[in-house]
Amino acid sequence: MRDAYIVGAGQSKYGAFPDESYRSLFATAFEEAIESASGVGPDDVDEAVVGSLGVGGRQLGLSGPAVTEHVGLHGVPCSRIENACAASGYAVRQAVQAVKSGMADVALAGGYEVMTDMSGDVAKYWLGVSGETEWERLTGTTFSGVYAQMASAYLDTYDASPDHFSKVAVKNHANGAKNPKAHLGFECSLDDARNAPVVADPLNLYHCCPTSDGAAAVIVASEDVASTCDDAVRVAGVGAASERVGLFQRDSYTSIQSSAQAAETAYEMAGLGPEDVDFAEVHDCFAIAELMAYEDLGFCERGRAPELIDEGVTELGGDLPVNPSGGLKSKGHPIGATGAGQAVEAFKQLTGHADDRQVSGAKVGVTHNVGGSGGAAVVHVLEGGVL
Repeated sequence: MRDAYIVGAGQSKYGAFPDESYRSLFATAFEEAIESASGVGPDDVDEAVVGSLGVGGRQLGLSGPAVTEHVGLHGVPCSRIENACAASGYAVRQAVQAVKSGMADVALAGGYEVMTDMSGDVAKYWLGVSGETEWERLTGTTFSGVYAQMASAYLDTYDASPDHFSKVAVKNHANGAKNPKAHLGFECSLDDARNAPVVADPLNLYHCCPTSDGAAAVIVASEDVASTCDDAVRVAGVGAASERVGLFQRDSYTSIQSSAQAAETAYEMAGLGPEDVDFAEVHDCFAIAELMAYEDLGFCERGRAPELIDEGVTELGGDLPVNPSGGLKSKGHPIGATGAGQAVEAFKQLTGHADDRQVSGAKVGVTHNVGGSGGAAVVHVLEGGVL
């Protein structure tokens, strides 16, 4: 199959926007993506794939065509992907497949979600719908409660403490403070992160990402099209995998096997390994999820993730910056937009347009997007400077 390239990327600001709709947020992301894709216009789009959970129940059916028709892609075939928080990561994968197979020369991938126009209890319900229904959600387990079980198991198994969760938060807030589109774009101290109210022991407020409104979009194109664009990032490898939806059904609470399997597939396709990666955008819905991602993506051995955060390896100026955007913790987590938003950040990093967040000399980046507590995961290996 032929190569596929990201040639444009854009996103709305993430946050709480009572005057915006999912359509208007997507339009902002789409317009920025098209503007950044020199030589490619709306009329060139052959296919669209978008991701959304449908939080709040708004337009559960046909929300994909609702947004693509809104931005003027009249008649363009559009599919909507639902894979919980990995929805638009899978949308990117589907767009890449469309281009690589030859069914499309230009494909749009994106995602959107509105999450802040409802009560806390309603938001908790919609976050919970991606958990195992019979034995987790209906018995009272919350999304944070599931990850708290993972965090407790990790602390019991390895040489780690809640301070490592707090250090993840401090790092990601420092990065997010440099991102004008971040929901929580402010720095926090280690004391702030240590002393925040408990949400689900051992996780406190600063160990949890916010719920956000937002949208993101990327333009995926063939090599012939990409060669006419100012910027192009090759999709060197793609991997995806599923796992049992219920945490209680799994063999391990201290890793997400779908992430590890997806990463292995993506590295193999790319002909690269974790040692070649210059930065990563990982799915840090909770701080423990980032630590597990270090291990699942092969950045260190099992149980060694706390050492990476202690030694500053994953800070913006470290040997392997993780979540230069601020991650879900600071940039925000509009469920359906998150995976595509990671690709937006990677595109900016690999084309030298990440401003104060720029990772010096970045050539290879990884995006890692997880659905729920690991029922689905998708990993992309992206390579800049190859055209």
